[in-house]
Amino acid sequence: MSVRDETGSLAARLESLRGPLTGYCYRLLGASGEVDDAVQETMLRAFRAIGGYDPERAALSTWVHRIATNVCLDMLRGARRRALPWDMGPASTGGDLGVPLPPDRWVEPPAGLGPAGADDPAHLALRHETLRLAFVAALQWLPPRQRAVLVLRDVLQFSAAETAEVVETSVAAVNSALQRARATLERRRPRPADPPEPADAAQRDLLLRYVRAFEAHDVRGLVDVLADDARSGMPPFAWWLDGPASIAAVLSAAADACAGDRLVLGGPAGGCWTLGQYRPDGGGTLRPFALLALELRGGRIGDIVTYLGYGDRFAAFGLPVSLTDR
Repeated sequence: MSVRDETGSLAARLESLRGPLTGYCYRLLGASGEVDDAVQETMLRAFRAIGGYDPERAALSTWVHRIATNVCLDMLRGARRRALPWDMGPASTGGDLGVPLPPDRWVEPPAGLGPAGADDPAHLALRHETLRLAFVAALQWLPPRQRAVLVLRDVLQFSAAETAEVVETSVAAVNSALQRARATLERRRPRPADPPEPADAAQRDLLLRYVRAFEAHDVRGLVDVLADDARSGMPPFAWWLDGPASIAAVLSAAADACAGDRLVLGGPAGGCWTLGQYRPDGGGTLRPFALLALELRGGRIGDIVTYLGYGDRFAAFGLPVSLTDR
């Protein structure tokens, strides 16, 4: 094989790693917008350096994950911990939303990371659990390098030696960091959730019941699909509601504000389902108002995170950029 053919083959293999790199960077960064930038920068650096790649030193996946790790660690330098509303403080007891927080305070749902195809069930379960909003929020409690070590070892199943190569340290340091990271994560372990199943008729029926109840302002119907420990938050505000009764009370009071709004079911995003909320603009068109990320638990809706002002990202979640008013 000529040098040109060999380089072309490596470039094709490198491109095939774009998907896994997206999942890796998302777990480290917790923000879909930053992930796109991180993966693009990783691929650019890798393509520029591909001629110097030595397969005798490391597998291509190890080599490119080392580049991605450096990109993400650079981006995380000085960054604040991202979170979900219930990580910010106690639940709200009233309707005052408070002051909006900046975008870099929030864990965001991942775009382009829906359910995988046919695979080992144990691997699929691990993939679902580690792409959940709640899991990624828990990872945010780890220092960035510990976060990388835990994801590489416990999620991507890299060996200790491969992980040491990626994070540029010793095997002993990797094992020590992993032990500390596991202990911290155990204290932050999120509530369980049902994996999103696009072909599951029961899940889709549950979501459509939520849509119908929301659009009809049917508070009882909404409560009927909520889990007993359901929570609802609305970034960029730290405000959130705990339990169906609190959610029902606010929905009843806010019925006029949502009059004419419509919900459209998007696709799964990592470990959650997405819905697009559209609001009439007064001219016959409904415009994106909020992106909803829903986790299911025990066959009901557990957590609802309503991201205000995410209209520019609707297309990435399979949602139309506008609707015609009925």
